[in-house]
Amino acid sequence: MRAAPVLVAGAGAWGTALAIILARRKIPVLLWTRSAERCAQLASARQNAGQLPGISFPDALRPVCALTEAVEVDTVVLAVPFQQLRATATLLQPLPHCRSVCVSSKGIELQTLQLAHELIAEVLPAVRCAILSGPSFAKEVARELPAAVALGYTDVEDATRVADMLHGERFRVYTQQDIIGVALGGALKNVMAIAAGAADGLGLGANARAALITRGLAETMRLGEAMGAKRETFMGLSGVGDLVLSCTDDQSRNRSFGKALARGSRDTDGGTLEGPSTARAVQQLARKHGVEMPIVEQIVAVLAGDCAPHEALAALLSRARIAERA
Repeated sequence: MRAAPVLVAGAGAWGTALAIILARRKIPVLLWTRSAERCAQLASARQNAGQLPGISFPDALRPVCALTEAVEVDTVVLAVPFQQLRATATLLQPLPHCRSVCVSSKGIELQTLQLAHELIAEVLPAVRCAILSGPSFAKEVARELPAAVALGYTDVEDATRVADMLHGERFRVYTQQDIIGVALGGALKNVMAIAAGAADGLGLGANARAALITRGLAETMRLGEAMGAKRETFMGLSGVGDLVLSCTDDQSRNRSFGKALARGSRDTDGGTLEGPSTARAVQQLARKHGVEMPIVEQIVAVLAGDCAPHEALAALLSRARIAERA
């Protein structure tokens, strides 16, 4: 019996890398982009030359630009910018056999403050949802360098099936029942990466970066607990793992944005950068749940133009001394 194809929605670096992983495991994959021109380029070159140059598509991977070609799909991997997640999920409603969605985008919907699984439950109520998160740069994953990630789930049987599709010797997938923690860890690390990048851009040194990472983790854990997540989840791959990676390596677009922010640039890469919108959403969630998040507050102030990066970091450094608490 021929296996049903998997649809990967979003032909950016991360969506392409996940499509390549699946196709290397002999799973038929449709890599969907809404641009007919881009689809033709991907099909002709048999690689994503702009973002993952030199990494050839396996035979099982086929670029498509029309969802009419995905009528047999039962599993969808969503790899679009988070603020486009609702619109993209809505387009999946006509797919007759779709029973499972794996969201690999990291963020919080700014308009509704919903996490990915909440959004999917609203748009696709009959579909089970999992969230893929953890320390994983697309280029390294596509090059088959070792990586380990977490898969948060709402249905253990579905999560096991999705994890089995993605899991391999070089890309290890660990299932995690705390889907709220997985979602928040992946979202918050982008905000903290902006802060760490800004600190480095201002030349504040390794000590300051380590302090921001540690206190950023504490803020994340406080919000997570208030929203029903488990503290221990944030000590895992989707928490501290992804946080350290994004705050310390310039492959992180949000960290690079923070460094540029310290120099006066505000280019958010056409609005696809996840950190700025996530910061604003987190600020609202923190206030809603009565959680103190000073790093997030200062990042939002900088993004709004209310203060300069050096003023925001000075404000954090001048806070009253207290006993350390997570």
